[in-house]
Amino acid sequence: MLTAHTIKVLQSLDKKKFRQKYNLFLVEGNKIICELFNSKVKIKEIFSTDPQKLDRPDLHVTHISENELKKISMLQHPKDSVAVCYIEPQEDWKDREIQLVLDGIQDPGNLGTIIRLADWFGIEQIICSEDTVDVYNPKVIMATMGSFTRVNVVYTDLTEYLSGTENINIGTDMEGENIYSFKKPEKLNLILGNEGNGMRPETEKLIHKNVMVPRFGKSQSTESLNVSMAAGIILGQLFSERK
Repeated sequence: MLTAHTIKVLQSLDKKKFRQKYNLFLVEGNKIICELFNSKVKIKEIFSTDPQKLDRPDLHVTHISENELKKISMLQHPKDSVAVCYIEPQEDWKDREIQLVLDGIQDPGNLGTIIRLADWFGIEQIICSEDTVDVYNPKVIMATMGSFTRVNVVYTDLTEYLSGTENINIGTDMEGENIYSFKKPEKLNLILGNEGNGMRPETEKLIHKNVMVPRFGKSQSTESLNVSMAAGIILGQLFSERK
């Protein structure tokens, strides 16, 4: 049985300040939890309504009731198990050949989807502005479907970073070069701006080139693409040159 204190602590991990206070975050669902076993993520404990499904004799899994699961889950429809994991300190990092750079992305679903896209295309690192949504937000973790274990997500001062990087800074703008005729540089940062406001002015000043996804449909009612949709289209085209 879970104590009232444990339930209170786990419920509080929905908020960034408490994740930082306890240095913990939650991962929900057996499918994503199983991804943790082959990653660097350190698990503190696992609570499950059916421990046998995880089949990990080396880990202690605490059996809980469906009602207890509902109390600690962040989901409207809880999934079998919840893992409590340690937040590791941000490691030293360096430029990679192809990186995504996120300037103020706020929607957890967008960040989760972008991390999943990075994993799909083999992009190992995403660089975020300090005001980008927290990667350990439960909705972000769920949207990644486990990809957060394979992509290094770092937070930094973007102006300082973009000023010193040796990669070519590629922005996304409707006045940019057609992505289908764009020649990909060897080393690049693909910069994606805030959902409503795009890139901030100080970021725009550090852009070397801009690309855009052309509209082929005749309807003018669709003003723009969702940021994660645009990222998927652009990455698909950039990687189409690879054999």
